[in-house]
Amino acid sequence: MTSLLRVDRLELIFEPKPWAFALERRTEIAANFAAMQREKPALWNGRVLLLHRHTLERGVFRGAFLETDYASFSAWIQWRWPPTGVHDCFGAAAMLSADGAFLLGEMGPHTFNAGQIYFPCGTPGPEDVIDDTVDFDFSIRRELSEETGFDAADFTAEPGWTIAVDGALIVAIKVLRSRLDAETLRALIVDWLKRERQPELADIRIVRRPADFDPHMRRFVAAFLAQRFEGK
Repeated sequence: MTSLLRVDRLELIFEPKPWAFALERRTEIAANFAAMQREKPALWNGRVLLLHRHTLERGVFRGAFLETDYASFSAWIQWRWPPTGVHDCFGAAAMLSADGAFLLGEMGPHTFNAGQIYFPCGTPGPEDVIDDTVDFDFSIRRELSEETGFDAADFTAEPGWTIAVDGALIVAIKVLRSRLDAETLRALIVDWLKRERQPELADIRIVRRPADFDPHMRRFVAAFLAQRFEGK
């Protein structure tokens, strides 16, 4: 079950520490990632950040992140999130069109989450650390640009964030309002995707009401949209 909480701001820091899971299961992790790469050669063992400490108090979500490799992170997910003292925490850009629809991306077949449908987002990495701050505003701007070709300056951000908590998953959702209607927005993104050599997204879905929900939508997305459409 997904819990949704409204917060005024995020205070996130980079606080490196060893991740015991990545160290103790190194051999298994390496074998697992080699098998993944044989199936999907585009996968790359880069560096990612995972939340290892967090609090929520008086409208402020605070957290600290450690750094690990993508092989360890993906193995942890594939092995059903065994308790290891971390959360998968990232920011998501919820694109809202001028006519009240949300636009979601369907992940491409070459990606780890192929076929899943959710907002432009991604696990933060070292590039999102600015002066020891893990900057989710920067992270969602980067992901929005990489996945859709749009700049966050093309949207108006709603104040605050919605924190979605679903087990080991914590997502900070920022609503970005467009001046364009949904069909125009989708057409522009699809045209941009066609010009990319290997786009992350295979398609863009328009969601206007709960009847548009798809079984491949992530649970945090469905919970957030259900709440928005209920007007809460």
